[in-house]
Amino acid sequence: MKNNLMCRGLLGLWLSFLHVLMSGMVHAQTAAPFMQARQVTPQVYYVQGVSEMGSSANQNFISNAGFVVTPAGVVVIDALGSPELARRLLKEIAKITSQRVHTVIVTHYHADHIYGLQVFKDAGARVVAHQAAREYLTSDTARLRLDSSRQELWPWVDDQTRLVAADHWLSGAETLTVGGVRFDIHPVGPSHTAEDVVIYVPQKKVLFAGDLVFRNRIPFVGLADSRHWIDAMQNLLAFDARWVVPGHGPISNDPKGDMTLTRDYLVYLRESMGRAAQDMTPFDDAYQNADWKKFEKIPLFKSANRMNAYNTYLLMEREAQ
Repeated sequence: MKNNLMCRGLLGLWLSFLHVLMSGMVHAQTAAPFMQARQVTPQVYYVQGVSEMGSSANQNFISNAGFVVTPAGVVVIDALGSPELARRLLKEIAKITSQRVHTVIVTHYHADHIYGLQVFKDAGARVVAHQAAREYLTSDTARLRLDSSRQELWPWVDDQTRLVAADHWLSGAETLTVGGVRFDIHPVGPSHTAEDVVIYVPQKKVLFAGDLVFRNRIPFVGLADSRHWIDAMQNLLAFDARWVVPGHGPISNDPKGDMTLTRDYLVYLRESMGRAAQDMTPFDDAYQNADWKKFEKIPLFKSANRMNAYNTYLLMEREAQ
């Protein structure tokens, strides 16, 4: 009995040592994706993720995050896709200001925007998000997604990574003022997600658009309400924005022009898949017959387009009922 317990103890120690060793090897062998705070206007910055699918190699750095420095602290928009990325973002912020992070505003609760939240929360930041995300947070979908990420994105997302609820849940449009800087938070969901919000900083004429706007890559449609998403993008043009920070891709100083890619793509998905659903054409035939030439050279087309089309096909079937 004692020998068995001793063997189990030694095996446990060996497995723990092996896990630490492998983790160290991954850290040593994988070059961290480049991150640098880029200035939009004085006191307003963002970091830009890579145009790739999330992976252990890129630490899930596939989305953007922004931050605004105020006299009362820093307001961060989105928390990136792993705790390690959030820690790196804090280091970028520290290069610019000694101010602490006062608030994190979450544009939506997709993994690549929220897995870093715990780092900011542990540092004392207040989290603000739309209340429509509460249902997702307690769902099997969120739990299973995190379980999967712990495998696919290890060691950057692991058993210590947790989902973080907001300290303040929005139920409608609100204005947050920190250090004299105004942040107008506007719900625009259900669009990309049910809980989408955009954040406009009128003194700086900067709009943080979250995943309503993708640049230089195919949008991720998922279970989106694409009809409302198209309408919501049109409404973004009502903001007097000089700069738009998208959820993915480089910053835009031509909001109308740079929203065209996302809008045109969604419109074509709905038109092509809508016709097929109405005619009861099988999805495989509908996908093969669609003309993807306008979009097929955009990054991540091969990775995301077929799933986007399939989800839109199912959406159009439901809308037709």
